[in-house]
Formats: sequence, structure tokens, C-alpha cells
Amino acid sequence: QVQLVESGGGLVQAGGSLRLSCAASGGTFSSYIMAWFRQAPRKEREFVADITWSGSNTDYTNSVKGRFTISRDNAKNTVYLQMNSLEPEDTAVYYCAAKRTAGAAYRYWGQGTQVTVSS
Repeated sequence: QVQLVESGGGLVQAGGSLRLSCAASGGTFSSYIMAWFRQAPRKEREFVADITWSGSNTDYTNSVKGRFTISRDNAKNTVYLQMNSLEPEDTAVYYCAAKRTAGAAYRYWGQGTQVTVSS
């Protein structure tokens, strides 16, 4: 069973950048598909991006394409989310998630890190 801990959130002005990190422990990191989700106030949690086991494939929700980049370092058991050109609409709690199998639901979740973008 893998444990996930996010970091890197904070307050940033619109147009700025942040890099989120998610450190994994307790499992074989390279055997998990990793993802980022977010939940804004009074909204449902939504998918942001995911990355396959070796990092060879990534996917993004349309609203972040061209601005966010997901990456992973399997030697450091860490997945990242580089967020550029941030907009107030990106304000949310960002969660890291993991699963072993494509097509399955994400089983493991972190506690989340707050990202606030001011206009």
C-alpha cells in the first residue's frame, strides 16, 4: 500500500507558476500510474493530469493543456505538476492519486495541498 504526501502549494498571482510535488512511500512507485486531481470550493473533484508507469505517456484535462506539465522521477518516488500561467480558476486543493492498473479507479490519495491564484 502506497502513502502519498503532496507539497508545493501556496498563494501566487495570476500569470505566475508553482510546482507541486507528491512523494510516495510504502510501495513500488514505478508500478503505479500517477495522477493529479483538484477540487475547487463548491465544485466536484476533477481530473487534472496523469502519467503512466515509466512516464512515457501523459494526459491532461483541456483547461490545463499547454500550461501544466506532469512528470515523475521513479528514482525519487516523486511525481510533479509544473503549473505555469496560472489563472484564478486554477484555485483549488490539489490531490495526488495512484493506481496500479489502467482503467481502474484511483485507489490511493494524498491529503491535498492548497493552491490559491489571486487576480
